Amino acid sequence: MSFFGLGKLAGIGKQKQINVPLSGAAKPQLPLFLRKSFAQSHLVKGSFKGVVQQPKYADLNEWLSINTFEFFNLINLFYGVITEFCTINECPSMSAGPNTEYTWSDTQRKTIKLAAPQYIDYVLSQIQTMLDDERMFPTKIGADFPKDIRATLVVIYRHLFRILAHMYWSHYVELVNLKIEGHVNSLFAHFISFVKEFDLLDRKDMTPMLDLIVYYEQQGIIIS
Repeated sequence: MSFFGLGKLAGIGKQKQINVPLSGAAKPQLPLFLRKSFAQSHLVKGSFKGVVQQPKYADLNEWLSINTFEFFNLINLFYGVITEFCTINECPSMSAGPNTEYTWSDTQRKTIKLAAPQYIDYVLSQIQTMLDDERMFPTKIGADFPKDIRATLVVIYRHLFRILAHMYWSHYVELVNLKIEGHVNSLFAHFISFVKEFDLLDRKDMTPMLDLIVYYEQQGIIIS
């Protein structure tokens, strides 16, 4: 499925850092998700290290794929809960805080600015198509994974991270009001533990969420 005539999910797009000057002595307000009472809300207690490690007799690509399906479904589910709040008017750009904005690169490498719901709907649709493609993610016994599966996974995880980052920065109040912030915090810690375990994201890709990641590392929830 193509969205607004854009290309396939081959282009990761750009992460733009925006420098926001502070006026006078004013200090930026701490995001809600970084406040201790909310950051400590979890369904799962302790480290995710043992959860994400590859089982002894499991094939690596199968383990990566199974978890990718799971993360996609969970992120899709939780985003679906707050879609009525993520509108073109409320989220005119795909941002993750005041300093990060994501743009899309089409097949001609043209940078396109999309509203968050357009960006996310497009990405989720394309990832679903990829996951359903037997050539990329074979489900039959004995079928081989493509040699470039890791490159495909990196693209998928980078986009899934961006959706999570947008949810935290733009819709955490709604998550709290719906009393599901503990679910999302556990999902985020699990997700970051997994991408770190298998080196699926660079540290710089996690920039807008680094403060929360470092906090969870200090708490032993995410192994540093």
